[in-house]
Amino acid sequence: MARIAVIGAGLGGLPTAYELRHLLPRHHQVTLISNTSLFTFIPSLPWVGLDLLSLDAIQLDLGKQVTQRGIEWIPAAVTRIEPDARRIVMGDRVLSYDYAVIAPGAELALESVPGLGPETGYTQSVCTPHHAVLARDAWRAFLKQPGPLVVGAVPGAGCFGPAYEFALLADFVLRKRGLRHQVPITFITPEPYAGHLGIGGMAHSARLVAQLMAQRQIETIENVTIARIESQAMVLTDGRRIPCCYGMVLPPFRGPRFVRDVAGLADSDGFIPVLPTYQHPEFASIYSVGVVTQLAAPEATPIPIGVPKTGQMTEAMGIAVAHNIAIQLGELAADPVKPTLEAICFADFGDTGILFLADPVLPDPVTGQRRRAIALQGPWVGWAKKAFEQYFLAKMRWGMAVPWFERLGLHGVGLSLVESLPGAESKLNVVP
Repeated sequence: MARIAVIGAGLGGLPTAYELRHLLPRHHQVTLISNTSLFTFIPSLPWVGLDLLSLDAIQLDLGKQVTQRGIEWIPAAVTRIEPDARRIVMGDRVLSYDYAVIAPGAELALESVPGLGPETGYTQSVCTPHHAVLARDAWRAFLKQPGPLVVGAVPGAGCFGPAYEFALLADFVLRKRGLRHQVPITFITPEPYAGHLGIGGMAHSARLVAQLMAQRQIETIENVTIARIESQAMVLTDGRRIPCCYGMVLPPFRGPRFVRDVAGLADSDGFIPVLPTYQHPEFASIYSVGVVTQLAAPEATPIPIGVPKTGQMTEAMGIAVAHNIAIQLGELAADPVKPTLEAICFADFGDTGILFLADPVLPDPVTGQRRRAIALQGPWVGWAKKAFEQYFLAKMRWGMAVPWFERLGLHGVGLSLVESLPGAESKLNVVP
């Protein structure tokens, strides 16, 4: 018998636990650890922040869902992990494991910019359920006394899609309410150009985004850094002051403290290095899934920005990790696999939206090219995102990571979640 502990029950951890339970006989214990009792569909948080959707509509009770699937459930915060001893510490409780999958999502480095964040600063975010609710409450107050609106991100932010969604959805909401003429909107980004998205080379995404911003009369300030945030203004490093009555700024991401505290487990920002199998190169019992995973930026940018790990990328990591652990336990006779990191992303802007397809997200390191890069615009994107939200929540209720019909559908559009790693160089590190 082996115990596999999955830390984190979000878009990465919960599907990984389900896939492990699907692949492994019941004499192996799958344990899910989370510091929250609720699963949240994070991609829909911009809608929550703008009061377009209630938070409970995109949440599930984790304990109820996982225990009936044969998964041990521990609602606790991890305070320390000891890879050499293979132990996870949660306050006074200690759990031994044979394999650990680290998938806790991102910690927000709010102290990186003075005035950043809702708790101790002047800006909102939609990166966590709690922050989305605070953003919604602040938005309701803002609608009563509208003024300049600033949306954007600071260096190190790991995903720019929610910022674009928030800015363009805010424009949509304000126009419907007849308030748009009272609210100048400014978009501030460290990206070298609007629509870069942390990956660059995304077909004509830059042109589509620039056109939308111009059509909606949203001023875009690119390739800049916010130096500090004051109660009524954002100050850029070049000295410009941008008036602001409501600000939604995406903060930098980093790995959680319990990861950063272990020498050799992660880089200085807490992102975990991985082999192609998503096993740690030094600690053979450790795997990584999702935002906490270290991915090299596909290109250098004048201002450092993060690499996005979309929901589909994260799911692919989890499927690969579960597959490879099953091989190591002798329960699956197959080649190890790696996630393809192909991604479909829906960005909803109210009366229109853009579908981004990056195949794969990280271009070939030799040619610098992707097999496909597609950006399509239309009102159907918002409907598709809502449909996918409901489908994903249904999967989490069913206790399924990626059903056969989803894999078949992805195959039909030329996508897959994982690919084989045949040959000697693909062998998994052996756990002593």
